[in-house]
Amino acid sequence: MRILIVEDEKSLADIVKKGLEEEGYAVDVAYNGEDGLFMAENEASDLILLDIMLPVIDGMTILKRIRKAGVRTPVLMLTAKDTVMDKVSGLDSGADDYLTKPFSFDELLARIRALIRRGSEVKSSIIEIGDLVIDTASHEVKRGGRLISLSAREYALLEYMAINSDKVLTRTSLTEHIYDQDFDLDSNVIDVFINRVRNKIDRDFSRRLIHTIRGAGYMLKR
Repeated sequence: MRILIVEDEKSLADIVKKGLEEEGYAVDVAYNGEDGLFMAENEASDLILLDIMLPVIDGMTILKRIRKAGVRTPVLMLTAKDTVMDKVSGLDSGADDYLTKPFSFDELLARIRALIRRGSEVKSSIIEIGDLVIDTASHEVKRGGRLISLSAREYALLEYMAINSDKVLTRTSLTEHIYDQDFDLDSNVIDVFINRVRNKIDRDFSRRLIHTIRGAGYMLKR
């Protein structure tokens, strides 16, 4: 899953980026409101972490403008303010959740997972597809009761496919949602990772879950 951080406090933004990447997320960062607005409107993201107090364009203005432009990406507002009116204003402008600084990284992760689930048909931290079980909180994956070891990138790919199960996902879509903006979209690395994940979750089982849709992409079938 791909997250955009719009935060002018560089040390905080970099710490959060590093932590999220260690959790398997692809992360883009904008350090001012102008860059944040451009990236929010033009880059594919699954979630936006948006600070309110930003240089050039403030977070509340960014929020209103992307919602007016039809961007429906979940937005988690970050702010040092903790008044009821600030929260009401943010939520009324289209924010999905609100987190006051300083915050714990574990709470941030929990809120991110909840917001991503809210926008999909998956409403639990446990995703079950046949005998495949994915715990999005612990990143533990089992099939037929057997623990399957995945790298962070392999897990990110499988989780995204599971959240979008029974949908055809193009190579470009998969790349955009598990890699940041600096990744080469022309690379065939997605095919490589699909094969690795397929070997781990399908090879020893009679029923295949990952299917190649010729000329279109891939699908994880329920």
